[in-house]
Amino acid sequence: MASLVSSSPFTLPTTKYSFHPQKHTFTISRSSSSYRNRIKCAVMGNGLFTQTTPEVRRIVPDRIQGVPVVKIVYVVLEAQYQSSLSAAVRSLNKTGGGFASFEVVGYLVEELRDENTYQSFCKDLEDANIFIGSLIFVEELAVKVKNAVEVVRDRMDAVLVFPSMPEVMRLNKLGSFSMAQLGQSKSPLFQLFKNKKKSSGFADNMLKLVRTLPKVLKYLPSDKAQDARLYILSLQFWLGGSPDNLINFLKMISGSYVPALKGVKIEYSEPVLFLDSGIWHPLAPCMYDDVKEYLNWYDTRRDTNEKLKSDTAPVIGLVLQRSHIVTGDEGHYVAVIMELEARGAKVIPIFAGGLDFSGPVEKYFINPITKKPFINSAVSLTGFALVGGPARQDHPKAVEALMKLDVPYIVALPLVFQTTEEWLNSTLGLHPIQVALQVALPELDGGIEPIVFAGRDPRTGKCGFGYALFMLLDAWIA
Repeated sequence: MASLVSSSPFTLPTTKYSFHPQKHTFTISRSSSSYRNRIKCAVMGNGLFTQTTPEVRRIVPDRIQGVPVVKIVYVVLEAQYQSSLSAAVRSLNKTGGGFASFEVVGYLVEELRDENTYQSFCKDLEDANIFIGSLIFVEELAVKVKNAVEVVRDRMDAVLVFPSMPEVMRLNKLGSFSMAQLGQSKSPLFQLFKNKKKSSGFADNMLKLVRTLPKVLKYLPSDKAQDARLYILSLQFWLGGSPDNLINFLKMISGSYVPALKGVKIEYSEPVLFLDSGIWHPLAPCMYDDVKEYLNWYDTRRDTNEKLKSDTAPVIGLVLQRSHIVTGDEGHYVAVIMELEARGAKVIPIFAGGLDFSGPVEKYFINPITKKPFINSAVSLTGFALVGGPARQDHPKAVEALMKLDVPYIVALPLVFQTTEEWLNSTLGLHPIQVALQVALPELDGGIEPIVFAGRDPRTGKCGFGYALFMLLDAWIA
């Protein structure tokens, strides 16, 4: 199956490709009776590294006399937070009350393989106030992040690392709150993490931490309780992902820990919380935690025809990443849902906040009374393994859940470590890390037909829908 995605681009009957060696460009022309598309891509690199630059994620505010500047450096696995966090910073700089100006620069963890980019990252850390990391699960890159941040950790005002490898999680520092002893029996968080072999890893344990906040605080000394509480709130803000949540997150952290803002009263709202797991549809009035309620809404929609509401209409279960939904980077999901419905298929799009989708698959795709599936086929649009995602995989647990489902399980993947243009122009095709994480590992779960269905925009970081997926949409419905 890897051959489907390890070379690029896909060859469609109506598509023509032409390479212009003099200009180092690649032109794709697609003709139909109704339109003609032309995409021009610059040839860059050989596929070993992404060629995007963190400068597209850098925001430098105008200097205002007497107004302190708070610099934030962040490292994430995927780019879905780029747009949301950038919107939050621009909003704060424009209408944030004038207590501070915010400078931000972000790095995708895969970019740190390039030595020049890594040195730029280290230099940005030298005068940063706040560091944020999330989903850093590639071991050699986790070590690079740890080594860079460790040097400046004590000087920085706050270090916030959300679900990542343990060595990176230990960098957390928020006042008196630290995870330096994470995993040791004397750590107050030890009970939450010691059984990680029975879970999908740190991501789900961090969600457990959020849900069990009162129990955690009970074991912490009183002088640490407030800092621990703010860390939990930070995680809630981050998992919430919307610009409003991130605005309040930055207000809370900077107002509480940046010395230049000491004594300044900065008001912030509590996190807007979303379901940890559930069912989401772009036209639905809310997220659903009950599949029957979702199907009742679905069957009463006024924008669909009777064919789609029929009991004989095929039903496709979609597995989505919650972070793309809450950050507003859901365009590729919306496109798939709309296209499937246009072809006469009902959809049940589920999501999970952690990295274990086996529970939501059983809860939302299987009738609890008859034990039969609601769906005719399942399609994962995350691209990752069903249990563990990019972190620690649990294939037996995934296979057990999929055997209960007993329908075809297809894994489509968005480009994570490359932009669309880089994938099209790469001599390697799909990035080697992505082949491992999003082709080989899902196949161990039983996933079939890996195909690139979405790509990342190099400027905004948002995912766009790729027409190569149209080749398989009808097959999914059939």
